[in-house]
Amino acid sequence: MKTIEVLGPGCNNCQRLERNAREAVAIAGVEAEVVHVTDPREIVAHGILSTPGLIIDGRIRSYGRVPSAGDIAAWLAEEPVRA
Repeated sequence: MKTIEVLGPGCNNCQRLERNAREAVAIAGVEAEVVHVTDPREIVAHGILSTPGLIIDGRIRSYGRVPSAGDIAAWLAEEPVRA
């Protein structure tokens, strides 16, 4: 299961990003948990200084903008990066 973190205080853009992320899960047909992180310390700890931020499986995919559900679905469909 994938983990999607939406980082932001709960503003309109953050809410829109969370909706897009949930829509992307349906489009991509993957199992994913969407978590909205609102704690400013936790957001900064991830290295996000401009919200909203989007992290998929620990990898920062976007910040300071609201990617479309289609963009997020494409990221969800990518193979995981292996170390």
